[in-house]
Amino acid sequence: MVHDGLVEDGRLIGGHCRACDRPHFPELSTCPYCSSDDVERRSLSDRGVLWGWTAVTAAPPGYRGDVPFGFGVVELPEGLRVITRLTEADPRALSFGQSMRLAIVPLHVDDDGETVTTYAFEPA
Repeated sequence: MVHDGLVEDGRLIGGHCRACDRPHFPELSTCPYCSSDDVERRSLSDRGVLWGWTAVTAAPPGYRGDVPFGFGVVELPEGLRVITRLTEADPRALSFGQSMRLAIVPLHVDDDGETVTTYAFEPA
């Protein structure tokens, strides 16, 4: 399962600062921009556009999933850019401004035989 507090009902969960009127992800109790603690929990859009991308071809230390995998930046309609895993590993299959949507995808099987999942964005 995706780490608690990151995704709920098929949407990323972020925060919105009432003091500076800026969204952030993941949800934090204090605004990362102005340090206010007047932050409310918000569901973020499940759609966005691709801003940047690459392929990760060497497994990071401790990583148990498949490689290569896509990695990039998706801008949500809220104006927030999310650094995220991408379901498409071939950089040639992606383009700037491409429509993307949130997906919950398998990452690996843990030592107990349970499938660990994560969020990613896929071409819409």
